Amino acid sequence: MLNLRTFCAAMPVALAFSTAGRAQSNYTTATIDLGVVVTDIEKSVKFYTEALGFKELPGFKVPAAFASEAGLTDGKELDIKVLVLGEGAGATKLKLMQVKGANPARSKQDVIESQTGFRYLTLMVADTTAAVERATKAGHKAIAKGTSAIPQDIAPGQYLTIYRDPDGNFVELVGPKK
Repeated sequence: MLNLRTFCAAMPVALAFSTAGRAQSNYTTATIDLGVVVTDIEKSVKFYTEALGFKELPGFKVPAAFASEAGLTDGKELDIKVLVLGEGAGATKLKLMQVKGANPARSKQDVIESQTGFRYLTLMVADTTAAVERATKAGHKAIAKGTSAIPQDIAPGQYLTIYRDPDGNFVELVGPKK
């Protein structure tokens, strides 16, 4: 049976193997960009930059007619802010989108099994203590229940802290304490 400690301990090894065969794949990069529809783009940008350390790159708008023709929206304009972790072409990009004139329903995100679909982001941090201090300074509180041990010890030298973004999505921080 795979438990959380085993999973998190094996994650760096799995990531190393996943990038080893990159040249043989049909993809130009092993990094994915993730688009997230948000209800308040400025509030979301503030959370991801101030609390988590993403950097904002130039964003863009997708005109309503193009968004409709591409099948993205039902004729509404998209405002997209691009956030990045790291540098260069292989850096992770998070594309926050607010759809002009839309009122999207918020996902039921009480716990990860509340519904199907992408449930959380995992950010591998170099120093969990510093990451938690940064999020706390930005006014955010971890969601751990019934314990004062934040971050949570999940494997030898590895710790987990989970936050919710402004729309309730889970964001995990995993890494060592320094």
